[in-house]
Amino acid sequence: MDNATRRETFPDVQALARALSGTAEAVAEPARRGGNNRLYRVTAEGRAFALKLYLRDSSDPRDRLGTEFRALEFLTRHGLTCVPSPIARDDAAGAALYSWIDGEPVTSATEADADAAADFLDRLHALRTDGEALAFPPASEACLSGREVWRQIDGRLQRLRTAARGDGLSELAGFLDTAFAPALADHGRRARDGYDFEADIDAGRITLSPSDFGFHNALARSGRVTFLDFEYFGRDDPVKLVADFLLHPGFACPQAVRGRFLKRARAVYGHDGTFESRLFYLYPLYGLRWCMILLNEFLPERWLRRAYAGADDRAAAQTRQLEAARRLLASLANDGDRLFHDLHP
Repeated sequence: MDNATRRETFPDVQALARALSGTAEAVAEPARRGGNNRLYRVTAEGRAFALKLYLRDSSDPRDRLGTEFRALEFLTRHGLTCVPSPIARDDAAGAALYSWIDGEPVTSATEADADAAADFLDRLHALRTDGEALAFPPASEACLSGREVWRQIDGRLQRLRTAARGDGLSELAGFLDTAFAPALADHGRRARDGYDFEADIDAGRITLSPSDFGFHNALARSGRVTFLDFEYFGRDDPVKLVADFLLHPGFACPQAVRGRFLKRARAVYGHDGTFESRLFYLYPLYGLRWCMILLNEFLPERWLRRAYAGADDRAAAQTRQLEAARRLLASLANDGDRLFHDLHP
């Protein structure tokens, strides 16, 4: 880990907990390892809070703390109770305090959970024309056209090819050249032939998006689902939001749950006239984009984030992620046909 990444000691965390909670007796305890950040449970005067320390990485200039805090302020002002409430922030320290959410990770999603996710997206979509909502910038890595999806995939592919050559990673190179690249060419050709691939969608079709949305970022308790992690929140094409939810490798939804979510999503977004066509043609490309994201452990700057949050065995992670990318690529051959059987042109 280089000096571009800030190191915290436990006494620093205790001081932050006291300052942000406004309570001298606040106590912070580590709550989670993994992801890109560090999370602590803070107890103060009988209340519990979540203290989140955001990784600072010179290769990533995004203000993830500011984005998340502002998004949660906006959502709580509009009465959404299925997200954490923002309490206080310290930009200089790269830390923020939120309400603590009691709950368990969603391990086996149900159709009721799919409805909860769709209800949340319906509320977000209804808020998209609010004055403050219109001032939100694009979500992180927003994709408002097929052209932009392609550009992001190709950029990731070239970085991975460079890493494979530089580190002598023959298995990675073989996957990229003999499996991934031909699939990208085929699905790209199909999308370009199917709809207006080059044009940005109209502004009226853009929605508010958490960006990294799914049950991998959710907690459930007593039949309620709370959604977490809004570091990449902003305005985006709902097709990207829906495709990412269905494809996210961090959580495998049962087919019935995916079908239920898709049905609800089509009811929320389908009135824009081109949503279903865009989803049909772009879904495989978003799957290919996820294949590239799965291989982030091969990129030094990406591994830095994992190490910051507590990951340690990079070789094992690379092997695991390459196999996951192989499985996802293979699944794309018929996944879209099963999901969108009634959307075929």
